[in-house]
Amino acid sequence: MAIVTTEASLLRLLQLSSVSLPVGGYAFSQGMEYAIDKGWVARKTDVSDWVGLQLQQSVARVDLPILRLCMMAAEQQGSVARSARLVELNDLALACRETKELRLNDTAMGEALFRLMGSLGINTPFERGDVMSFVPLFAIAAAHWKIGFDVAALGFAWSWLENQIAAATKLVPLGQTQAQELLGELQSDINQAISLSLTIEEDRIGAGLPMIAIGSAQHETQYSRLFRS
Repeated sequence: MAIVTTEASLLRLLQLSSVSLPVGGYAFSQGMEYAIDKGWVARKTDVSDWVGLQLQQSVARVDLPILRLCMMAAEQQGSVARSARLVELNDLALACRETKELRLNDTAMGEALFRLMGSLGINTPFERGDVMSFVPLFAIAAAHWKIGFDVAALGFAWSWLENQIAAATKLVPLGQTQAQELLGELQSDINQAISLSLTIEEDRIGAGLPMIAIGSAQHETQYSRLFRS
């Protein structure tokens, strides 16, 4: 996958995908905390399998295809059609969240990014109080800053991966060296996920990972939690 970007858009990508972006992605484990508590995930290789499968079967089949479609919509001329399409895709993203917790993860980050974009002068078709997915807002910001899809998808997936490995580092626990090894090992999966996302038509968007959905749902009533539910 050839990635071409300008220095300005690369810097904006780094800003948008940075863990210091105040959207709170670090606060959610997406079911991993329950999986670790129950022993489904117990060591570095388990984390690699858990995260790698989610990247290929969920992020690549839901988030990245919706990100691509949202970026296309954000670049449309005509505010009415553009807004309607982005709202439609926002609803699709939210409909794909299988549990209350996964939906909260998406909307809490979306609301935080919406507030940040307002302070940066980036217009969106949403208003305060709307239920917003993080994905279309990320896409709108990327399009606003002239970041191409391949590059934006790389930043989006990297940010997701980094948050998941950070959660595993606290929960398994993993050492910092093991965490860096995992990030290195899973980097190639990001390129595969982006390539796969390009083949997913809109009517094929969706994922089915029952154990992650069960872990996320059960996490809501877990006795002791580090992460939000």
